Amino acid sequence: MKAVILAGGLGTRLSEETSIRPKPMVEIGGKPILWHIMKTYSAHGINDFIICCGYKGYIIKEYFANYFLHMSDVTFDMRFNQMNVHSGYAEPWRVTLVNTGDHTMTGGRLKRVCEHIGNDTFCFTYGDGVSDINITELINFHKEQRSLATLTAVQPAGRFGAISLGQEQTKISSFREKPEGDGAWINGGYFVLEPEVINLIADDFTVWEKEPLEKLADMEQLSAFKHHGFWQPMDTLRDKNYLEDLWKNGQAPWQVW
Repeated sequence: MKAVILAGGLGTRLSEETSIRPKPMVEIGGKPILWHIMKTYSAHGINDFIICCGYKGYIIKEYFANYFLHMSDVTFDMRFNQMNVHSGYAEPWRVTLVNTGDHTMTGGRLKRVCEHIGNDTFCFTYGDGVSDINITELINFHKEQRSLATLTAVQPAGRFGAISLGQEQTKISSFREKPEGDGAWINGGYFVLEPEVINLIADDFTVWEKEPLEKLADMEQLSAFKHHGFWQPMDTLRDKNYLEDLWKNGQAPWQVW
């Protein structure tokens, strides 16, 4: 099975990092968050990736072009213009990088890579969020539902610290840095799709989360796989630092490999 990953957005809310590189190339623990997402899929046997590039996509291409070199110990002999690789590790990945335009919407990007997807069920997700989701269970659930599309539904934690404060109260009685959310289920990405869904995408200006998903819901062809575990997008510098701290302290729930 193939996995399509969106990696072409501008990432304006993370401008401290994305002014020099695309958002999926922002690093967690010295590796791009895109790498972490791919490792999650690879842990479940999915190693064929289609990356939808856009903004500064050449940086993603250069990363994979030199991936083996990044992961190897080498000696450069400048006198003879030679490079000797001592040891290295390569992933069992097949990576197709497609320029889908700088300003193409999420649905348009998916439509642009349709020729690389083929006629089989495929995975589809965003290039800026990590999770400990069980991809194998997600795929099995999709097959059982017999829907054209399955999305992963998540319940995010609160974005900001929560305090307990009465109407006339000036002293805080409790504080929680990561409170529970309001209980609402939201789209967490990590889709499993049938190739027919691409027919619902009109052009580059189609937002995947608008007309296509709304149409699938109206057709009763959109299922929800409820994920109760860890899920965290990297929208802001605060999110990036949170993920970095988890990784540095050996507490990254998404490290399932």
